[in-house]
Amino acid sequence: MPEPDQSPRVWVLDAYRSGEKTQVRALAQGLGWPYEIKSLTYRKTEIRTTLFRGCNLRGVDLLVSDPLTPPWPDLVISMGMRNEPVARWVRDQSGGRTKLVFLGRLWADPEYFDLVITTPQYRVPDRPNVLRNALPLHPLTPERLEVARAHWEPKLAHLPRPYLTLNIGGPSGPYAFGARASARLLRDTLALARARGGSLLVSSSARTPPEAIAAFAAQTDVPMQFYRFRTNDPDNPYLGFLAVADEIIVTADSISMLSEAYATGKPVHMFDLGAGSLSMRHDALVAVGESAQARTLARKDTDRSDLSLASLAYRALMRWGWKHLSRDISQMHLRLARSGRMTWLGEAARPASDTPPPSDMTRAVARIKALLGRD
Repeated sequence: MPEPDQSPRVWVLDAYRSGEKTQVRALAQGLGWPYEIKSLTYRKTEIRTTLFRGCNLRGVDLLVSDPLTPPWPDLVISMGMRNEPVARWVRDQSGGRTKLVFLGRLWADPEYFDLVITTPQYRVPDRPNVLRNALPLHPLTPERLEVARAHWEPKLAHLPRPYLTLNIGGPSGPYAFGARASARLLRDTLALARARGGSLLVSSSARTPPEAIAAFAAQTDVPMQFYRFRTNDPDNPYLGFLAVADEIIVTADSISMLSEAYATGKPVHMFDLGAGSLSMRHDALVAVGESAQARTLARKDTDRSDLSLASLAYRALMRWGWKHLSRDISQMHLRLARSGRMTWLGEAARPASDTPPPSDMTRAVARIKALLGRD
């Protein structure tokens, strides 16, 4: 380990998905130490090394990846099954000196890592080295939100307040997102906007279905600023819309977007992609054994859910398949609703808070610094 007055050497094994990239980089930034991002390219056969819980670089295309060479790091932060064998290989090369911190869904046993930071949706077993946060880590801070607010508020001054921000995700696991969900989202969002008497700030994402984009682009009932997602757009107003919002709606497929919305301290409404017995609320009740309440909820719901082969196959996987192959976001929804952190769209919202909500980042940083003897 480095001397107490020296910063540890930190590597971040860059993740594959954008949400995972956000989390590992946010944690590295939260530690306050210099860090190096290692971008890796994987071979098509890489899944074999993960399924057999390997500890090697056989799945990495070393010719087009960042070098993994000495001096070895004191800490490796990683996320995603592709990075598991790589992180463990790095520790072996260091003679066991490197500490491994893994985020999210773990495929190997937690014993292979020094610290696992996860959330309930991934069903990681309880162990002394498992830190279970309420929400995924994110890079939003009060300071970043204030900068975004100062930048975007003048640009939106022509719209009447209060501002109702809507962040739209897309289909996810057992929940399809097509014409029916898009129509319900438009209906329920407009109803809340009319009740508030203000404006909509709508932001789509890379996964947003065309039906939802078309529905909101065509609406003229409520004043609105609509942003259609573009890759690597420097003028993406996502953060600005969060910063200036008086209330926020998030489609409940994206736990990362829910986490970032919660960080603002504003009232947050979750939109249920499903309906009836295929709704998120129904699944959450069934997951905790409240089947009678789930049936009552389904009977009262007159809306219909979108269906797709992918969503139905995922449901079958969750029920009968290997648990590692799926995640159960209904666990997250239930905890968020019952803790009062968020409400379902259509229910009474919790009041806004003038103080930042409790930080899962603070807990994670404290555990890592203790791991490295820096507490």
